Amino acid sequence: MSAWVWIVTLVAVLAVLAVDLLIIGRRPHEPSMKESGGWVAFYIALALAFGAGIWAFAGGQYAAEFYTGWLTEYSLSVDNLFIFMIIMARFAVPRKFQQKVLLIGIVLALLMRGAFIAAGAALISQFSWVFYIFGAFLVYTAVTLLKEGENDEEDFKENVLIRWARRALPVTSSFDSGRMTVVLETGKRMVTPMLIVTIAIGTTDLLFALDSIPAIFGITKEPYLVFTANVFALMGLRQLYFLLGGLLERLVYLNYGLSAVLAFIGVKLFLEALHTNSVPFINGGHHVGWAPEIPIWLSLLIIIGTLGIATALSLMKSSRDKKRELTQV
Repeated sequence: MSAWVWIVTLVAVLAVLAVDLLIIGRRPHEPSMKESGGWVAFYIALALAFGAGIWAFAGGQYAAEFYTGWLTEYSLSVDNLFIFMIIMARFAVPRKFQQKVLLIGIVLALLMRGAFIAAGAALISQFSWVFYIFGAFLVYTAVTLLKEGENDEEDFKENVLIRWARRALPVTSSFDSGRMTVVLETGKRMVTPMLIVTIAIGTTDLLFALDSIPAIFGITKEPYLVFTANVFALMGLRQLYFLLGGLLERLVYLNYGLSAVLAFIGVKLFLEALHTNSVPFINGGHHVGWAPEIPIWLSLLIIIGTLGIATALSLMKSSRDKKRELTQV
């Protein structure tokens, strides 16, 4: 993509973030279901329209890659929301301040993922064998996710940075007005729990990026599509958090669906690495002709089908469990 396309895209993203910051800064509140639903629908429609624009200007192949990448990133983000809910509950963040925490987390996520995307694109352009590493890592992540099963509170553990911040920084017991720091009557400046929660959200998303970025590079090698798919997956995440609410707990099989998706993309990456193989001890450093090439349309169908089945089975199980509870009362 040309430089001006990147510039226009970055300006548009900054404008949307500025509007969000202005709204939340002026009126911290817990959004209603109607408000959250409207914003989620807006961002989904925006992503679909963006994909249509790519189709019109760059062709169906790039559009399909964008839609597949966006759907994958969006699904991984939905799973991440459960961990965010645990963090909010662990630190007892008031509902009216949760929007601010999520927005700051999204800004940090965009910055960190931007850096990862740049590094990933540079590695791929120089070393095609990196796909072997990405593929193996995604399959390992898929197996780990499969073993963990359903999400629970044990999935979040305070990392070194959070524990250090708790010990080293003077932290108040109150969230005050949602600011990061507050000055006491004695003149001493202290940080509020908002800062600790922000560190928790930011560092947690850093770990999430370690599997989401290799996953999308398994779908498209175009850095612009990787970046925009991540942007559209993250932009509506704050409103989706409030819209889904307790529904997240009903998606009991989502982890299994995501595990299958990551494993599929990992295998796809490995096959692509065989096509462009330059590793001396594999087929003498030449490409492997027998390795099948998975077209993007098939990848999209497999990902949609897998996530759809996981969601349907989750809702069916939750419905059966609820009926069983009612009959036992």
